[in-house]
Amino acid sequence: MTVSETPLSTPARRGLLLVMTGASGVGKGTLRERWLAGQDVFFSTSWTTRSARPGEQDGVHYVFVSPDAFEEKAQANGFLEHAAFVGNRYGTPIEPIEAALSRGQDVVLEIEVEGAMQVKARVGEEAILIFIMPPSLTELRRRLEGRATETPERIEKRLARAREEIREAHEFRYVVVNDDLDRAVEELLAIQRAERARQLPEPEWTEADREARVRADHLRSYTFTDARLAQVTGE
Repeated sequence: MTVSETPLSTPARRGLLLVMTGASGVGKGTLRERWLAGQDVFFSTSWTTRSARPGEQDGVHYVFVSPDAFEEKAQANGFLEHAAFVGNRYGTPIEPIEAALSRGQDVVLEIEVEGAMQVKARVGEEAILIFIMPPSLTELRRRLEGRATETPERIEKRLARAREEIREAHEFRYVVVNDDLDRAVEELLAIQRAERARQLPEPEWTEADREARVRADHLRSYTFTDARLAQVTGE
């Protein structure tokens, strides 16, 4: 029985704060949709000042706002984190997140690396940081070019930023390589189950919890060596 086929443990009193990030084009959105399918989790919809891409819906993929509206929210300390990326601003509104965590619902943030570091600095170990790693920058370039939504210059900027972000992977608790979608989704589910199990006394763990803990431990960022990072970046 796979992780996705096994019921999760009873949620702890407070929900998990799961923070997923990675380079643009690494496939975070597809992973997130598969990972959270059928789960009663709160997915935080970020605010952004960028324009919607074809197929994106306001309030679903992002809340699209003007720069002035974003700045007003930031000045009121209304974001858990906010950051600028490739000329646009992104932010995570704090009120709905705290409400969900307090009612025992897991919260998933899909944000930029800079924002993830802000969350980590603000809430410490409560933030479960997961870095989604591309198989290589060569593959990441292929995915970005396949979108056909970016100019060559902007793609180069994104790749340069991705190289810098990959070097920060050890700041995260876990690293998941998105080279096989099904396996990556199973790994995210294992991480979620393992972190729920950590909130319970060990005698209360199920066999599935124990298996998830073992699998999650192999995904800890310290197991992703500098040599593997160099392989990804081509350095």
